[in-house]
Amino acid sequence: MNTDAPLAARQTPDLADPEAANAYAAASHDRSDALERDIPERERSLPQLLARRAKMLPDLPLIAVGAESRTAGELRDAAARWGGMLVEAGVQPGDKVALICGNRIEFMELFAAISWIGAVSVPVNTASRGMQLQHILANSGAKLLIVEGGLTDCLSTVDRDPLPLEKVFVLDAGDTLPEGAQPLPAPGAPVEGADVQPSDPFSILYTSGTTGLSKGVICPNAQFFWWAITTGRQLGIMDGDVLHTTLPLFHTNALNCFFQALVYGATQSLAPRFSVSRFYEALKEADATVTYLLGAMVPMLLSREESAAELDHATRIALAPGVPAHFHAEFLRRTGILLLDAFGSTETNNVIQTEANTVNPGIMGYVTKGFQARVVDAQDYEVPDGTPGELVLRNDAPHAFASGYLGMPDATVETWKNLWVHTGDRVVRSADGSFRFVDRIKETIRRRGENISSFEVEEGVLSHPAVSTAAAYPVQSEMAEDEVMIAIVLKDGASLTGEEVIRHCETRMPYFAVPRYVDFRAELPRTENGKIQKFKLREEGVTDTTWDREAAGVTVKR
Repeated sequence: MNTDAPLAARQTPDLADPEAANAYAAASHDRSDALERDIPERERSLPQLLARRAKMLPDLPLIAVGAESRTAGELRDAAARWGGMLVEAGVQPGDKVALICGNRIEFMELFAAISWIGAVSVPVNTASRGMQLQHILANSGAKLLIVEGGLTDCLSTVDRDPLPLEKVFVLDAGDTLPEGAQPLPAPGAPVEGADVQPSDPFSILYTSGTTGLSKGVICPNAQFFWWAITTGRQLGIMDGDVLHTTLPLFHTNALNCFFQALVYGATQSLAPRFSVSRFYEALKEADATVTYLLGAMVPMLLSREESAAELDHATRIALAPGVPAHFHAEFLRRTGILLLDAFGSTETNNVIQTEANTVNPGIMGYVTKGFQARVVDAQDYEVPDGTPGELVLRNDAPHAFASGYLGMPDATVETWKNLWVHTGDRVVRSADGSFRFVDRIKETIRRRGENISSFEVEEGVLSHPAVSTAAAYPVQSEMAEDEVMIAIVLKDGASLTGEEVIRHCETRMPYFAVPRYVDFRAELPRTENGKIQKFKLREEGVTDTTWDREAAGVTVKR
């Protein structure tokens, strides 16, 4: 993709040089400060930001997927036409519209259209199945579901009758449609944009629960403006940059990337998925200057034989939270790409981060402007520097954080206790103000960039008639992330194999949540009041009696 970008965005500074890194960070802060001043607080919603971008940069692509691209004006016009279709289908301001779709232009056109008419999007993980998908569709209250043709099999795993869904539209419908579905209508006559406020809900993003069902995070428009400002400042995004991501649009990370492009005068380049073998080739094809990685991706890329392709691109920097410290220097040497760490969550923002001049592998970074962070004990009292505790966060600007969990007031109060967002992550703050991640207090399992609810894994396994008790928990993998392990106690007289467990799970949870390790036990360790002691299971980890599906050559269907 050629964007005719300014020369400044095509030059690759030597960010390993301290003087160059300082100049880069200073220029980045000046740029973000100017954007904060120039974009009025009440004009920080998607329709208004699209209008601003279309006026300032009418010819520069805002988003590109392969050979297809859209300028801001083209995306705005498509949103108005798709918005007409949605209005014709009965969608009104405030209604929820669920979207199950991969990384393609139509996703962003429909996503923008939902916001254009003042409705609220509900992007759904394309791997969602069974109980998880049933819960999302029920909890969100979505009255319309738009699903990509190749993903309609997910509909057979849910019970439509109790759901509030009124219509199901299929994008790229084939000859055979699921029962009760119809082809996605063509775009309609363009409609005027709604009066969308920065405080209005923009999207409901589902993040895995830790001891219960997935929670729908209510994200206001202004939250994504601040995601753009903070992350763009961290990365040093300039006019004409190409921001290449392989991450899915139903997650905060890729949506954040889109808003960075929108606000900073850049282009978002989308790949369908992450490919180790084609990663550097894709960077070159996209003319990418900035990219986005998750912790496990870096060791996967470094596991391949070193090649000239690793330097044959113009990418200078990457947002790469959670990369183990010992991989940073090797990755920079082999690729010329500087890795930056950060801490953010769907509920919050890019609150803690390293920049080009503050990179220190092993730390998450420092609190960025506009936010506050504390480390507290179980009673919410701040602990001294060097003492592990829970990370709690607060925003200064209105609506820079999510506004709560949809339909879950108790969970909202618990997380926003004492007006601080409780992350559930155990960290240590150093005397210099940097933060280091220790572990997770919550029972979330992090695998392949996905947050997995141990509760949902357990519920899926427990639905097997042979299973009496089950406990899901993380164990360390060789790729700097969690693997899912399940300990199972069978009912008296019952028998079950590891492969049978996997086949049972495949239709009841996303593929990435299906356990790798299965451990059949006579009993599980419990407290005096009967609670399973998962910490003991985690400490034991993989043993000689554990069944490993990868070692057994058992693959999971996607």
